Amino acid sequence: ALTEEVELQLPDNVIDGSARASLSVLGDIMGRALKNLDGLLQMPYGCGEQNMALLAPNIYILEYLKNTQQLTYANKEKIEKFLMNGYQRQLNYNHYDGYYSVFEEGKQNSWLTAFVLRSFVKASSFVFIDNEVVEMARRWIESKQRENGCFEQSGKLFNNKMKGGVSDEVTLSAYITASLLEMNITGTPLVVQRSLSCLRESMGNLSNTYTTALLAYVFTLAGDMQTRALLLKHLGTVAIQQGDLLHWSQNEEDTSTSLSVEISSYVLLALLSASPSAEDLRYSSSIVRWLTGQQNQYGGFSSTQDTVVALQALSLYSTKVFNPEGSSTVTVQAPSGQLTFDVNPHNKLLYQEEALKDMTGKYSLEVKGTACASVQVIGECHSCTIMILEKLTLSYYGVNYRHYGSDNMTNMMIMEIKLLSGFTPDAESLRMVNSELVERLDYIGDRILVYIRELLKNQITRHFLILQRKLPVRNLKPALVKIYDYYQPSESHTLNPAVHSGGAGGKKQ
Repeated sequence: ALTEEVELQLPDNVIDGSARASLSVLGDIMGRALKNLDGLLQMPYGCGEQNMALLAPNIYILEYLKNTQQLTYANKEKIEKFLMNGYQRQLNYNHYDGYYSVFEEGKQNSWLTAFVLRSFVKASSFVFIDNEVVEMARRWIESKQRENGCFEQSGKLFNNKMKGGVSDEVTLSAYITASLLEMNITGTPLVVQRSLSCLRESMGNLSNTYTTALLAYVFTLAGDMQTRALLLKHLGTVAIQQGDLLHWSQNEEDTSTSLSVEISSYVLLALLSASPSAEDLRYSSSIVRWLTGQQNQYGGFSSTQDTVVALQALSLYSTKVFNPEGSSTVTVQAPSGQLTFDVNPHNKLLYQEEALKDMTGKYSLEVKGTACASVQVIGECHSCTIMILEKLTLSYYGVNYRHYGSDNMTNMMIMEIKLLSGFTPDAESLRMVNSELVERLDYIGDRILVYIRELLKNQITRHFLILQRKLPVRNLKPALVKIYDYYQPSESHTLNPAVHSGGAGGKKQ
């Protein structure tokens, strides 16, 4: 039997009646993602990379269900529809010579183009993908290969936290090489041979843990077991062990769970993409336990790339250890009573959920049996800060923010502006927000989403909106603004902007 204790706590300023808690049980670690294929991430989907983060996991889940003979007609039809819709949307970011850009009118991006290429090739096993679209992307990528075999960078790294110890060129080249190897082209094309040669020459410096993990996966795909063993040995020396949980981070100071998920997933892919031994599987299970502990309630993770790579790794692990037999009983001892769930071969993918009566207190979980069981406790509530606003028909909504972090430049930032009840944004002021730093602006429902390319250290940035009152609302509550790092959403700041007839501000620390 396995046991674990979980404690639920509520913040001090929770709104009465807003607290909710539930416990869910699944017999398959891929079940949560399968249930929420259209919403793995509670993030806006306004760019080419976000769309791919919605498309790619469908491929890995479909492959897993097919390989384990769990694919039903209903699931197949549902997932293939998501794939086709995602494919059609992604073509909006495709340009005449084959590359893809983050935004529709954006610049060429090597990372995104390689991401699209590897995903489209895999998706073509299930749905129609125009082969010419694939070939144009491949030819464009190959045209970026330098004399030394590595690839020229076009566009930014997905996440600037990947940097450290080696050049961006090596990290990018490893990512592109993995994409080309995943295409399973018969024989090893010259372009791949040259890139592998360049990557081998870069291995004198293994201080970048992200790149080292990615290289371990690349050389596993390439069948170079000697180089793979060297890389995995080094990764073993920098692994972070917490009881029976195992993961990696970029460095000692790095607090990015998103990047740790991605690094750990590449290590898992490297371990499992050869013929894993029983010891490899035991070692992998410690990584998997840590990874599943980072999953959100929808089956995804913090951001785009970590969700894609983690689900690829988890689906491969699930395929390797799949056992159609066995059953387990999950017992949950709550402060006010006991809950029991059964997991068996007939309900492995069934999402079982119960609302919890107790919003606070300790819960004791016990699992007995021979089947896998994934248990998640979810708590949510709402809090607010009250302020009194003037009765206005026209308001100026101003936000000032500044990047004070240790990095000279941020990743792409998302600013979510929640509108005051009864107010709509002035159309002309929306166009004015489109400054040089703003890549895209979306007005969806009661929110305005501002995609900010980057923020420089200590640079003050200002955005102003004019709101028009369409409906009078009594007891008007404040509408907060949240700004967060696109690749590390946990690094977020909630602003309480002043809203009155003369403008005002807030600040991102």
